Amino acid sequence: MRIPTLHDVARAAGVSYSTADRVLNERGGVADKSVRRVLQAIEDLGYKRDIHAANLSRRRNYRFRFYLPQGDHGFFSVLRQALEDERDRRAAERVVISLRQVPVLDAATLAGELRQIEADDCDCVAIVGVDSDDLNDAVARLAGMGIPVVTLVSDTAAEARRIYVGINNIVAGRTAGRLLRLAHNRGAGRILPVLGSLGVRDHRDRLEGVTEVLRGAQLTLLPPIEVQDRPELMLSRLGRALTQDAAISGIYSIGAGNRALIDLLRQAGGARPFVVLHDLTPHTSAALEADLIDVVIDQKPAEEIARALDAMRAIADGVEPPPTDITPTIFLKDNLPGAAGNGEIA
Repeated sequence: MRIPTLHDVARAAGVSYSTADRVLNERGGVADKSVRRVLQAIEDLGYKRDIHAANLSRRRNYRFRFYLPQGDHGFFSVLRQALEDERDRRAAERVVISLRQVPVLDAATLAGELRQIEADDCDCVAIVGVDSDDLNDAVARLAGMGIPVVTLVSDTAAEARRIYVGINNIVAGRTAGRLLRLAHNRGAGRILPVLGSLGVRDHRDRLEGVTEVLRGAQLTLLPPIEVQDRPELMLSRLGRALTQDAAISGIYSIGAGNRALIDLLRQAGGARPFVVLHDLTPHTSAALEADLIDVVIDQKPAEEIARALDAMRAIADGVEPPPTDITPTIFLKDNLPGAAGNGEIA
């Protein structure tokens, strides 16, 4: 069925297109009788205004600002590159994207950056959430100024931000738990979780998910190691744990810093634990190919950025944002993008 246009509304109301447009945009100068006919035609035809097209016709710019973690962490490098790609792609839609980089897991610095934003600086802000009362206050301040905040990858207080874009991290953790149980043939083993920080919601949620699945199983879930997503801490703390407990049979790497984990496993050689980690990057892809790790749970960073921008544009237009939940992809050595006999994976 054809979608009705404003020309259809004008024709049904018996008025000119310009008159229907004036009524729709509440610009006045139209007789009450004509206003009533136009409004009735809109209702009868089920006409829906394309707010985005209207904004483009008025040459309105959408000003979106992203605050993403800095550094050479594989996942965040991919996330930043995805944003750069979208910046070029969305320029024709008059979407102006700016990027500010902040230290990873540093809620205080991020909160300070958000407090420097003035009311006319941008239309919407996107951040990678960190649990912090200070950050929640900064997000609430922006909301009070009329600047909504979108979280992606990791959430923050739901009452402060506008919407979260990303995977369900509890489900991701449960998925990792199922994979670890299958790898151990539902038998015994010792599983070591490694994460950036329990102060980051996505890490904490993934740990909760894997704990739920392994509770009551023959697998022993060891106390988690926190490495602050810093390679040197990953090398020292994970290396020490593997040296002290030769019975560790599985590793679930919940956060970033996986390049150091892969280097550690490469240097160790020989038999190794079954390894599940997050996010497909050039380093984790190469590690799968080299049989240094076993499974990657990928949260599709390019899709996260695209959906965040779609949500931000909808919010700026005053309409309901499209769905923002993302289903992760599980990668093994055999189904990597471009793997022999498999072709490219979308």
